[in-house]
Amino acid sequence: MKRVITYLRPFKGRMCVGLLIKFIGTIMDLFLPWILAYIIDTAAPLGDLRGIWLWGGMMLICSLLAVGANILANRMASRVARDVTCALRHDLFEKTIHLSGKQLDTLSISSLEARLTTDTYQIHQLVGMLQRLGVRAPILLIGGILVTMTLEPVLSLTLVCMLPLIALVVWRVSKRGVPMYTLFQQKVDHLIRVVRENVTGIRVVKALSKTEYEKQRFEGANRDVMEQEQKAATTMALTNPLMNVLLNLGLMLVIVVGAFRVNLGVSQPGKIIAFLSYFTIILNAMMSITRMFVLYTRGNASAGRIAQVLEMPVDLQVEPATVAKEDAHIVFDHVSFSYNGRRNNLTDISFSLGRGETLGIIGAIGSGKSTIINLLMRLYDASAGEIRIGGKPIRTIPKEALHTMFGVVFQSDTLFAESIGENIAFGRKISQEAIESAAEWAQAAPFIADLPDGLSHMLTSRGTNVSGGQKQRILIARALAAQPDILILDDASSALDYRTDAALRSAIRENFSETTTLIVAQRISSLRHADHILVLEHGEMLGYGTHQELLENCGLYQEIYASQMGGHADE
Repeated sequence: MKRVITYLRPFKGRMCVGLLIKFIGTIMDLFLPWILAYIIDTAAPLGDLRGIWLWGGMMLICSLLAVGANILANRMASRVARDVTCALRHDLFEKTIHLSGKQLDTLSISSLEARLTTDTYQIHQLVGMLQRLGVRAPILLIGGILVTMTLEPVLSLTLVCMLPLIALVVWRVSKRGVPMYTLFQQKVDHLIRVVRENVTGIRVVKALSKTEYEKQRFEGANRDVMEQEQKAATTMALTNPLMNVLLNLGLMLVIVVGAFRVNLGVSQPGKIIAFLSYFTIILNAMMSITRMFVLYTRGNASAGRIAQVLEMPVDLQVEPATVAKEDAHIVFDHVSFSYNGRRNNLTDISFSLGRGETLGIIGAIGSGKSTIINLLMRLYDASAGEIRIGGKPIRTIPKEALHTMFGVVFQSDTLFAESIGENIAFGRKISQEAIESAAEWAQAAPFIADLPDGLSHMLTSRGTNVSGGQKQRILIARALAAQPDILILDDASSALDYRTDAALRSAIRENFSETTTLIVAQRISSLRHADHILVLEHGEMLGYGTHQELLENCGLYQEIYASQMGGHADE
């Protein structure tokens, strides 16, 4: 919660003004029963019509001031809550963008989505409610008690005796509620993960007739969320009936004792009526405080989850620069890596590429092909060994400088709900001519030209309104558009036919002769013309060399070639 409170500091001036206005409105509320008691006990018995009209007018003025001040203060509170949540969500999103791959794996994407949405919403509710009731409820409670003590000290003792019991109820219930709401948010994370998986894999679900199975999965996750929220809400809801019982018990005692005191002539009816009004005000104030405790309980759980992200240490820090070695363009020097810290996913990988050379990477699923790409782009840090680009260890290259070197198409890449041209430019300052050239090199120009609006054609989210091959060509055009120093194609041509794939490779060789290229593929035809080919199995190098060298000395490569090419030496 401390981290979230820091976001209130820029708005402390506005909050102070709003709280002052709320204070004035609340004081006006407290005046009303006191004025009423004066009219009943003093002005009315004397027949002082002038006094009755005067104090009645004062009641009207106080009522108008109370209503106006509360409305204005509530509007100011809503604006502050909006702006605080906006700033918090912005920083949370920015922090999420800069998390390392390891940190993203630890938190999970679904949990981060929940923190950006439901958790920030809980903070919005908390900040707004604290400003609206954080001043009003305590003033009404304390002020009401003080005024009643001046009116009827004996009756006030009844109320004072109830307060420790009320405080005990609130403390006990809140202590149980905080862990329940923390667990509730974890259940929400799981529900979001199930929804994401269903939306992402909707075509597979329908193709395999697993709709009912996925409905049951969602039902289970949804039920868990419902039951946990119901459990937490039921626990926190205990405060309302318990407080009602205690306060109404006190109210009953006040009426009985007050009746006896009026009957004995030691008190006046107006004071008793005012006391009952103040008791109602105090009751409502206590109920408001209870609602604040419920919101605080939920908000505190959400604040802890948000702070966990915001306070994560900066991973993958840039190390002091060193003198560049006279080296190849890209070097993997005895690199090993493990995702979980227990078993290596890559073991002792070494290779070097000169500028403009092409490396093909092939191997079975899970052999570590994409892991090499992740390490080269420094989405993770190697557990052992060193990776160098241009003779400099990648740990010494600033992130922005490092990432601008790359043009990349990942294995499961994304198109956005923008035009084709905007997807290729991707927010970079790329000219229209460069976009068109990139589309030409990526073999996307023919099908784009057939569209009625060409590059202005709007895509749906994830590019579901184009075919798999068209999507891959747009993604490749995006990677080529900025003329990268290093081009990475991670299984980027799997949906292309052989002719288009060959034309793509030819275009890259002709137009990107100074670009070092890494191609991850399952088809030998996509790799056989590479300068070097790396064969992986279980994270280890089984072969490294040219196509012909591997056909002679790498058994696994020979098996893959035989299965794809029918054992022939040439295509």
